[in-house]
Order: sequence, then structure tokens, then C-alpha cells
Amino acid sequence: MPWRGPQYDGEFPSLGHHIVEHIEEFLCHGPGDVVGEPIELDDEFYAFIVKAYRIDPETGRRMYRRAFLSRAKGRAKSEIAGMLVCSEALFPVRFDGWDADGEPVGRPVKSPFIRCLATEEGQSGNTYDNVSTMLEYLIEHHGDDFPGIDIGKSAQSSSRIILHHQRGEITPSTASSAAKDGGKETFAVFDETHLYVLPELRRMHGTVRRNLRKRKEAEPWCLETSTMYEPGQDSVAEATHTYFKAIREGRVRDADAAGLLFDHRQATDGVDLADRDALLAGLKEAYGPAAAWMDLDGIIAEIWDPQSSPSDSRRYWLNQPVAAEDALLDPGEWAKCLTDERLQDGDEITLGFDGGKSDDATVLIAMRISDRLVQPLGMWERPDGPLAKGWEVDRKQVSDLVANAFGRFQVRAFFADVKLWESYIDEWGETYRDELLVKASARSVIGYDMRGHQQELTKATEALVQAIVDRKILQTGDQMLKRHVGNARRRPNKWGVSFGKESRESPKKVDGFAGMQLADMARRALLASPDWAKRQKKKQRTGRVHGFA
Repeated sequence: MPWRGPQYDGEFPSLGHHIVEHIEEFLCHGPGDVVGEPIELDDEFYAFIVKAYRIDPETGRRMYRRAFLSRAKGRAKSEIAGMLVCSEALFPVRFDGWDADGEPVGRPVKSPFIRCLATEEGQSGNTYDNVSTMLEYLIEHHGDDFPGIDIGKSAQSSSRIILHHQRGEITPSTASSAAKDGGKETFAVFDETHLYVLPELRRMHGTVRRNLRKRKEAEPWCLETSTMYEPGQDSVAEATHTYFKAIREGRVRDADAAGLLFDHRQATDGVDLADRDALLAGLKEAYGPAAAWMDLDGIIAEIWDPQSSPSDSRRYWLNQPVAAEDALLDPGEWAKCLTDERLQDGDEITLGFDGGKSDDATVLIAMRISDRLVQPLGMWERPDGPLAKGWEVDRKQVSDLVANAFGRFQVRAFFADVKLWESYIDEWGETYRDELLVKASARSVIGYDMRGHQQELTKATEALVQAIVDRKILQTGDQMLKRHVGNARRRPNKWGVSFGKESRESPKKVDGFAGMQLADMARRALLASPDWAKRQKKKQRTGRVHGFA
């Protein structure tokens, strides 16, 4: 019979429940304060395993080919990885049919070949030593149920664990031993991928991931564990996070087939490290159930140690993203501007437009005049992967959205960068000139050449950044705009600090920030205009009073 169907909202078929039962029955905790004690998984890690072993209700095949587990330092990421290594080696982890009640039934993997990877042998030991401890316990207490396990003592004293009965093995590996084609892995653990910053480590990751596609019947997959990466180092963890963002934003072909489970927990951005109560609350949020047994007072003391870097403290203990050294804005400052407010039909707004063709993004950003609520109306960006070949933005779609904006809202000012879009901007200017109260430049109602106004743009950048820091800007939480704002870098010049990309050839887009800045410039020009002042006086005389941030 097929799957019985969901018994509550959001339920899906998974082998994870039975796998948790096997983990708690046959394995023990790895090295640490509770080494050798029976495992009782907390709800958070239980839920992760259930998600990781989700299956298709029609075919029974795995839904995820990759899983990414991101948690704060000390959250037992390597231990959970060790549990899954043991499970993949010995327990029923692949679909074998449905029982009479419509529940999935599992079977072990045939000839499991499992690799525990890391930056160096000692690091791979973090997972591998957990596996060794767990399997020693299993052999001692349940050896008759799992015969033929030939185990060494550690990653340093044993080159591998042989699974004679299963005709498989578990191997600790580094770049020197793993980055070779030819492997037939059924499961791989990449431990602490925020440390995978060297080219050979990135090659290792790519090679082993390719190897995982060789054994269709085994349904291979991989697990990455990580604490928050340092931005700009191009670590594997950062690349995986970037891939997840592309999936979430719809820039990946067939997102369902992407097969990435991204499980990240952090403290809310903007925690004040100097405020003990706020810091304690942030640590509890970051550690979840583990906060009950973590030494939070000791962690606070470590964070407050003068030798501790605030950015490192945020990454390691709060698992928060931090800004690059030359970032224009800290992620926490942008996060503090989040609101549930949304534009309503008929709102008075300004528009900012920054257009590309194929490489640069194209954005149309609205800003509500009354409260500086920023809301993207459209953001177009070249997709990742094979779909990028030959991609160009649909200019008619963009122009139609501009028309839609003028139909829905009362657009009072519109600043658009002219580069690559001169003919469209001229057309928009002719079409909508009677609705706009200020001109973008002496030559055009809408057109504004960002290439020729460095001093003005620098002052506008500084004003917008200060408004964000002072929470005078509101933002809706749009993920693509958040990414573009986070990508913007400080670019000092003789007039102050402007913004730019990480580098000229960087794929990390900042066009969303440019569009927002143009909308803000349009608003400031509008508020300073005589026509706007006249309108406001007229509204006040009729009893309608408006205030502006």
C-alpha cells in the first residue's frame, strides 16, 4: 500500500523516526562530558534527522542529496554527524516499501562506503572519533546484532573501519587522500566547512560530491556541518549558503530537484554584546535546547575577554553572519529596520531604477514618501548554472512593471540610471512626465547618470547609510535586496564614502542598493521641491496633516 497520508499539517513520510530509534537504542555519546552514556536526542536534532531522511511519497527515494547543518560552536555538530555515519553504515536508512499501516520501511545500504572529510586528519577525527566511540559501544553491547566490524581506536591510529558483514568501510580523509576521482561513496561528511577556504579543499569537496552521483541505487548524499563562515573567504560553507539563497530566490532551475536541506540556527541579528541580558538571550536563541547544558556564563566571559574579536564572537557563539571588513553596512543594522508594513495601492511613492542587460541585475525599487518604507517591485538577476547561458533581462516585462507601478501608486518622483536603458527611460519620461513633481536631472524627467555625479552620490550614500543606522528606513525583509545591501562595500573618495561591488568582476550584485539609493534621492529631491511644499500646505488647509521622516 502507499503512504497513509499526512495526519497533521506539514507531515511528510520519513525514515528518520526509525533511525532515531536505532540511534538511541544502539549508540552512545562520543568524546566529551557524557562519553559512553546512552543517547536521547533533543527535539531539534530529532527534527533534523526526520527532515534529512524525508522520502518521496510516490517513489520512496530520498528528497535531499545534500544537507547543511549550521549551529553555534559546541553544539555537537560532529557528534550528530557521527551518529549519521553509524546509521548509514549499519541501520535501515533506505526505503524498502510500506508496511500494512502505510508507514515507510527501511533497509541498510548495500556495500556502504562512507567518508569523513575535513581540513586535516585531526579535524576529520572530530567526526571519526565519535564514530569509533559509538561503534566500540555498539560492539560491546550489541555485537551479536552487528557482526564483522573491524575498528581502530582513532583517526590517527587507524586508516579505516572495515564493515566485513556489510562489505563496506568508513574512512577518515583529507584533501590529499580524498580529492581523487574513482570513489564510490554512499555517504560523506564534510565537517566544519567554514574552514574549507583553500583551493585544494574546495576541489576535495567538489570531487567527493561528484563521486556521490555514481551509485543510483544507494541514493548517496552528503552532510556539511559548519559554524558561521567569515564572509569573503570563499569557503565551501559560504558557497553552500549562496546556493541556498539562489534556490530561495528562484534563481535555480527546478528548485525542488536541487535537493538541499539548509538547517541554520542563529541569534537574532543586532544583539548587543555589551548588554548581559541581551547577550544571554541571544545565546539561548542560538543554542536552542542545548542552552540547558552549555556553559553560557563561561561563553559570556569569553566574549567579554579583551583578546576576543567581536566579529569572531558573533560568528562562533551566536552563529551570526558578520560584515566583511570593508562592508558598507553591518547585517544587524539592516535587520533592525525590518517591518511588517507593506505598500498599499494608492500610496505616494518614489521609484529608483538601476538597469542591467545580462550580467548586472535590473531593479525597480519603491520608497513610500511618508515613512521611507523600501519595497522592491521587481528584481531580475541572471540565474545560476546552465540557465545563465544567453540570459538577458526581459525588457518588456520591466517596462510593463513600471506601468503597473504608475497604475497602482501615486508616483511623485522617479530616478533611473540611464546606462543601457536610455531609450526606455526617454519613453517613460514622455509617458509619465505629468505625474512627476521633480526632474531627476536637468536633461531628463527620469534619467540620472550615476557615472557623472560622484560627489552627489557619495553624499547620498552617506545619508542613506546613516538613515539605516538610525532606523529611519523601513524594509520588508526581501531576501534579494538583503543580499544586495550586504554585498555593498565601502568605497572612500575625496568627498567621503560611496559604495561599490567587492571587485569589478565580482558576481556579488549591489544593484538593489543602487536602486534603493536612487529612490531615496528622488524622495529627498521631492521633499525639497516647491511643488511638494505647495501640495502639503494645501493638504493642511483641508485638515489633512502629514509628517515625514
